[in-house]
Amino acid sequence: MRSVAISVAGLCFLAGCAHFEAKPLSPEPTAAQFEARTLDDPGLRRYIEGNGFSTAKEWPRPSWDLPALTLAAFYYHPDMEVARAKLAGAEAAILTAGARPNPTAAFSPTTNADAGGLSPWTLGFTLDAPIETAGKRGYRIAQARYLANSARLNVAATAWLIRSRVRRSLLELYAANLNQQLLTQQQAVQTQTVEVLEDRWKAGQSSLFEVQFVRVAAAQTTLQLRDAQKQSDQARVRLADAIGAPVDALTDIVFSFSTFDRLPASEDAGAFRREALLNRPDVLGALADYDASQSALQLEIAKQYPDLHLGPGHAWDQGANKYSLGVSLMLPVFNQNQGPIAEAEAHRRQAGAALAALQARVLGEVDAAFAGYRDALRKRNTTDSLWADQQQRMQSMQELFDAGAADRLEWLQTQRELHAGELTQSTALVEAQQALGLLEDAMQRPSDTIGRSGSPPLPPERKPD
Repeated sequence: MRSVAISVAGLCFLAGCAHFEAKPLSPEPTAAQFEARTLDDPGLRRYIEGNGFSTAKEWPRPSWDLPALTLAAFYYHPDMEVARAKLAGAEAAILTAGARPNPTAAFSPTTNADAGGLSPWTLGFTLDAPIETAGKRGYRIAQARYLANSARLNVAATAWLIRSRVRRSLLELYAANLNQQLLTQQQAVQTQTVEVLEDRWKAGQSSLFEVQFVRVAAAQTTLQLRDAQKQSDQARVRLADAIGAPVDALTDIVFSFSTFDRLPASEDAGAFRREALLNRPDVLGALADYDASQSALQLEIAKQYPDLHLGPGHAWDQGANKYSLGVSLMLPVFNQNQGPIAEAEAHRRQAGAALAALQARVLGEVDAAFAGYRDALRKRNTTDSLWADQQQRMQSMQELFDAGAADRLEWLQTQRELHAGELTQSTALVEAQQALGLLEDAMQRPSDTIGRSGSPPLPPERKPD
């Protein structure tokens, strides 16, 4: 029966042990998986639908806006997996911190060379059961939980960086496409202007200088149009990189730029400062690191008090059973853990200083971004006013042209001025959206969520297919 009990105990021990499972990686299949990523992937569809975004029974989506592209980036981008892996490690550290020390069993057979005809063997068994004192286990768990919270906030900060890159790339694509559209219209007007002036020059009603001047302007517009096409191609590549997919995945994709139709007012910088200081993930993460340093200091202080070790034992000596109960503890004679305590105090001061420095930097970022956004809005308003004046002027010119009071060249000249004003207006709009993006980056939260309390939500986790 004793053998059976020992065997059962051994099997239970082996069943509870973890076993290694090899998961080899190779560059070739990893690269192939990356190249196979598309925006019509069924797993991406389930991910988007599972997080509150309806596909309206249309898949692939007819158009992709910023929220949908952000979810695609959360689904594909490897930075999210790295951040979540770090979070999993930090959460596993909570289990490590809460583990109680295992007892130690010892078997010490002893032989007597001068047994005098008796059995020379004495069989001894001892057990060492450590007991932690002064709440050390609780301090370890608290420290691990604070560090896990910091890792969780790092996931939110990583998600924001990904979202910011997606927005910036989508805005660049929007600006390039808008420039292409406006430059194409301007090129058409300039082509007509060249034709009119060439006809007048041939008729002796215009100089060659005027014709060459307009030709040069038309050639410059052609170069600007080609540059806009280049910027569009580069923005598409950057957008694919921000999503974590190959650029071929964006072929034939229709993008929605409705996000850039809104420019919120900028009346109170205090709301932006409060938002950044109270809810920015890296600030909250630094605060969690400081709390973890507090728990680490408490743990080192608690280590001044020695742990107890209970050592019950049994010995079989010449047929006699002998029992013992030992108690041992470390004597804090030569040191009382002063060094680790001093290190923990220094780490706490360092964490506090890092938090204060981060808050000062955040305030500077918010103030600079707010000032830039406010100036960009003023410029946008000015260009809107000029655009309205140019539209009225074009309307007046159209009436004169229809009535025969203005010739075609004057009408084309007013058209060129109108298109130039529209380019200026679009440039001001893009600059305002860029400034808004910087302001949102300073808060690490969309501007339309200002005033909502609570920590930033974690992005939804990708479940294995």
